[in-house]
Amino acid sequence: MEIKGFQIPKMASLLIWVILWEIVGRLGLVMLFPPFTEVLAAMGEVVTSRSFGEAIRITAVSYFAGIGLALLIGIPLGFLMGLVPTADKMLNMWVNTFLSAPLSALVPVIMILFGLGTPTVIVTVFMFAVWIIVLDTRAGVMHITPSLMEMSKSFQANRYERTKMMVLSALPEILAGVRLGMIRGVKGVVIGQLLVSIIGVGALFSLYQQNFLMAHFWALVVIMFTCALLLAEIVARLEKRVQYYAGVRN
Repeated sequence: MEIKGFQIPKMASLLIWVILWEIVGRLGLVMLFPPFTEVLAAMGEVVTSRSFGEAIRITAVSYFAGIGLALLIGIPLGFLMGLVPTADKMLNMWVNTFLSAPLSALVPVIMILFGLGTPTVIVTVFMFAVWIIVLDTRAGVMHITPSLMEMSKSFQANRYERTKMMVLSALPEILAGVRLGMIRGVKGVVIGQLLVSIIGVGALFSLYQQNFLMAHFWALVVIMFTCALLLAEIVARLEKRVQYYAGVRN
């Protein structure tokens, strides 16, 4: 962003919201919003508490297990839909339905199937993340130029070489789906732990809310948002390094 020739960092917009948050908190206009300085002070207490370390461990295990499962199923399914028109016709409607559906309403059903505990949270993360990974992988595969496939056949490339070529060609869209899936997965892990399995970070959210520790509550929200943004930024940087493939395939 540039104002009168001066380059303003993108993070400056966050500073504006922080100032507004502090003003609203100091004026006491909304009891649910303490001043941001109090949230920062509470953040130290949250991070150094004994329960936080265990909560993060449980949450991280559930999150990465769910994301890993979404990658293992979502990417091959996206390739299947992109390469086989019949499979695409059969599955496309269902994938789009689940992507746009209010998945939070399905969490109690998942609880009935998998019980209370970590398995329910893992499946919830999977459900939140997998559909966008499938659709973006499908889009990447469908953008592969047919001439590349013809060239591979003319040079008598084996199956491994053709598969590698397709993966590299679709990689920009695959990584975009992974990035969005990881962000949605953070939402899934919190909802799964909070609505059904009161464990991990969900247990801390419930504890702070019930005891009206709003500074601690918002401190935990900021921490979770920061983790989601850091994960997304890591994948986004990787996306920039593979944009080359999006250009050469055309």
